[in-house]
Amino acid sequence: MANQYGKLVAQKARLKEKMDREDFKLRQSKYYKSRQARKSRSRRLIQKGALLEKYFQADNLSVEQTEELLKIFADYVNAHKPSKLKNDQPNN
Repeated sequence: MANQYGKLVAQKARLKEKMDREDFKLRQSKYYKSRQARKSRSRRLIQKGALLEKYFQADNLSVEQTEELLKIFADYVNAHKPSKLKNDQPNN
């Protein structure tokens, strides 16, 4: 009887360790995915900012001045955006 109890306790300990390892792997995977998403977003923002500076010669403008410049043209650009660049179209 004691031998069987000892086996069950040992099995419980092994299962708890296995659960802890799997939980760690899951948390690590979630962290990796969120880290990749942040890196991707950062890269996209940097690229778009570089294009903004290139085409609007905005490299000498402050953040506030750049925002004012974009506000001036936002309505016009959004109203005249080609349909292939609008968000409601599927990406092909």
